[in-house]
Amino acid sequence: MRAFVRDYGAVFERISGWLLALILGAEALLAALPWWLLLLLAAAAGYHALRRLYAPFLFAGLLFVIGALGLWELAIQTLALTFVSVGFAVLIGLPAGIGLSRSARARQTVSPILDAMQTLPSFVYLIPALMLFGLGKVPALFATLIYAAPPLIRLTDLGLRQVESRFKEAASDLGATRWQRLLDIELPLALPTLMAGLNQTIMMALSMVVIASMIGARGLGEEVLLGIQRLDIGRGLAAGLAIVLLAIFFDRITQAYGKGAAK
Repeated sequence: MRAFVRDYGAVFERISGWLLALILGAEALLAALPWWLLLLLAAAAGYHALRRLYAPFLFAGLLFVIGALGLWELAIQTLALTFVSVGFAVLIGLPAGIGLSRSARARQTVSPILDAMQTLPSFVYLIPALMLFGLGKVPALFATLIYAAPPLIRLTDLGLRQVESRFKEAASDLGATRWQRLLDIELPLALPTLMAGLNQTIMMALSMVVIASMIGARGLGEEVLLGIQRLDIGRGLAAGLAIVLLAIFFDRITQAYGKGAAK
């Protein structure tokens, strides 16, 4: 038994080291970019998504306010954890959603698990992650992943099942393989629903950062937690406002791309 625990402890330590290196690498990459370049990228993303003249100023202004509040470095830490968490959620959620759309039995089996993942209190996710990986960014990554992945899985499944059968039949009649039908027909037609799932995943990941700060995730969530602990209303409010601004930025971007895909 001791050998079993020791061997698996070494495995978890190795996985934790890899994931921590990935998070810190993303954080270092974002921190290495000049602030003005990130503002330009935000402005370009806003214009490309909305195609409105006010969009570049709006989206660059959201990030500028975060910097003006003195929370730029903490926002970088939050963004790095969010990007990595959402990246893993996409890598897991997209194939899982595709699999569920192909099998009613698998959907019936997995649906109760997804229900539990979405209805359990957020603090519950911290317990197993804390037991396996200790304090720090890695357990926060796992807790955020478990909390944020279900919407993407469900909406990927829903979007693919809503694709009309006549499109699939036409592709099959033209000699398309199963993979060609998925990549060229089903996924493009389901893209608005997939973008809605991605939107919800990003929003839930950002909402988890405050709770994840309780186990050492740092970032903007830590500032909110310190503001609560020290009854420093201004400190907590400023960090909360920064999280809201990030949420608005990603929400409007993903919604715009989802609406564009639906046209």
